[in-house]
Amino acid sequence: MMISPGGRIGVLGGGQLGRMTALAAASLGYRTHVYSESADDPAAQVATAHTQGGFEDMEALARFAAEVDVVTYEFENIPVEPVQWLSERLPVRPSPRVLRISQDRLREKDFLGRLKIPTTFYRAVNAYQQLVTALGVVGRPAVLKSTRMGYDGKGQAAIDDAADPALAWRQIGATVGILERFVNFDYEASVLVARRPSGDILTYEPVRNVHRHHILAETHAPAPMSAALSQEARRLAASVAEALELEGLLCVELFVTREGGLIVNELAPRPHNSGHWTMDACVTSQFEQTVRAICDLPLGSTERLADAVMLNLI
Repeated sequence: MMISPGGRIGVLGGGQLGRMTALAAASLGYRTHVYSESADDPAAQVATAHTQGGFEDMEALARFAAEVDVVTYEFENIPVEPVQWLSERLPVRPSPRVLRISQDRLREKDFLGRLKIPTTFYRAVNAYQQLVTALGVVGRPAVLKSTRMGYDGKGQAAIDDAADPALAWRQIGATVGILERFVNFDYEASVLVARRPSGDILTYEPVRNVHRHHILAETHAPAPMSAALSQEARRLAASVAEALELEGLLCVELFVTREGGLIVNELAPRPHNSGHWTMDACVTSQFEQTVRAICDLPLGSTERLADAVMLNLI
């Protein structure tokens, strides 16, 4: 179902990504209604309307649902249940299925494995003794991660030859984890891919990302990779979007190995910090593309107009 300009876009979450999506929506003639816990959230400051409430507040969610034509979300660390409830009443893009997969590292890796998308070797860990057993299979160095709610290095612990596995298990603070073999990568990269409900898909050029203290510090566009590797990165991103039946925007985060291969690390079904460069250096920004995709408008050109460097100031 196409949502024409003049329609009302509901955004779950009030952060900076929601703010920039709301501004892009306004430029295309849409009104934005933000749902978040604080009336002073960045997205609420620029939205046409705001509903204040938590994700357990079904009355507030019902009022919100009655006021919008389509719902999206600006971060993935939200409960699936209210998103599923909303999807039974109006379009939610990306779907609850996409959210369910992308917010759980183990579920995400299993999904990619079924697609035969390359990832690092991993094992599920549900108890400390399982961690000890998994280390014997995965080997060291490895990275132990919580399966949920981890970002910017949170919920992670490196395990090298000298590390105490028991300390790592306590550090992630979770009852379910995933142990991943350490990837000796050359650099980190990412690809944005947009897919509209009608099925059209467009990818952006791969970029190189530089992290400091586990937080994105710089993005360089384009990534310093061959044309063939760039094409393969875009193909991988498009294949993931197809398999997810994505309706919206997805960031596929990658490792480029020292051997010149690609390994998918994580998925983020929303605008992404590594895509901010598109605001000034592409025909269509990632935020406008998000609006186009969730409203089922024709996707905008992803052509890069110039080389770009994005600095993430925190």
